Amino acid sequence: MSSAVSPATDQSVLKPDYGSTQRHFIFTEEHERLRESIGTFVERELAPHAEKWEETTFENWVFPRMGELGFLGLSYPDEYGGQGGDYYCNLILAEEMARSNSGGLAMGIAVHTDMATPPIHLFGTEGQKQRYLVPAIKGEKISCLGITEPGAGSDVSAIRTRAVRDGDEYVINGSKTYITNGHRADFIV
Repeated sequence: MSSAVSPATDQSVLKPDYGSTQRHFIFTEEHERLRESIGTFVERELAPHAEKWEETTFENWVFPRMGELGFLGLSYPDEYGGQGGDYYCNLILAEEMARSNSGGLAMGIAVHTDMATPPIHLFGTEGQKQRYLVPAIKGEKISCLGITEPGAGSDVSAIRTRAVRDGDEYVINGSKTYITNGHRADFIV
């Protein structure tokens, strides 16, 4: 019988030490400085409100404050107000936001930084980037991703909402549900 370490024999594999100060091999010292900065912000400015926010909703001041600190544009180029970091920076943001003890807040920020703004950065015109991405990175505009519909869920092939051009504008008809940030969003992707 093998004496190799496995999840069945080593309980530390099943119960990792999330408070460990040991750095994971994929993170650089710069990543760890970012983690410390975000962690301090979360601990001092967000976590104290978590209980109240879980009973109601988090407050919109979080977006401009995080934009001011550069946390909403970690992996976007500096030409749009971002920090020019890699995607591991967004991973660190998500991990540290989870420490806020507010699932709604953590998800609201994740939708803004990792779901709604990336399509604008990757596929938007320069005008769209200036109009939506730049203020989103600053926290001046809040974004959401409008996919989920009654009867379709998030199956994009079953979506029934339609946009029909009417002169210089589009008329949108349809229903959406469970849209994180939808009630506070300045724009929907």
